[in-house]
Amino acid sequence: MRALIQRVQSASVSIDGETVGSIQRGLLILLGVTHTDTEEDAAYLAEKTANLRIFRDSEDKMNLSLLDIHGEALVVSQFTLYGDCRKGRRPGFSDAARPELADPLYEKFKDLLRQQGVQKVDCGRFGADMLVSLVNEGPVTLMVESKEK
Repeated sequence: MRALIQRVQSASVSIDGETVGSIQRGLLILLGVTHTDTEEDAAYLAEKTANLRIFRDSEDKMNLSLLDIHGEALVVSQFTLYGDCRKGRRPGFSDAARPELADPLYEKFKDLLRQQGVQKVDCGRFGADMLVSLVNEGPVTLMVESKEK
């Protein structure tokens, strides 16, 4: 499981002109799932994401977590995180999990973020064509993978 995490001042996701999720200060999390991922991967990634110390403290050091700042999370499914661009000019997506596996793990990840203590977890719509807007703070963008645990 992969999460591309962006520290944001605000972020939103819309579908067909309707905003379906929005947050203020916190994390935009683009989440990708592969074939071998399990609920254990989702739990690891949720705990890591909620506690990752990437927000500035009073001394301007990245020392605070999403939980420390009472930040919000916007989670968007992103199968293209498993795109393979090594051959040719068109990415291959055979490493991305099929929806019947990916969607339940996407839902589980959001639930686990809430269980970690994240008060507001908004989301996009799995499998939809979405427009994501964000104000990236820093900018800070990190890739976290469950297979690295």
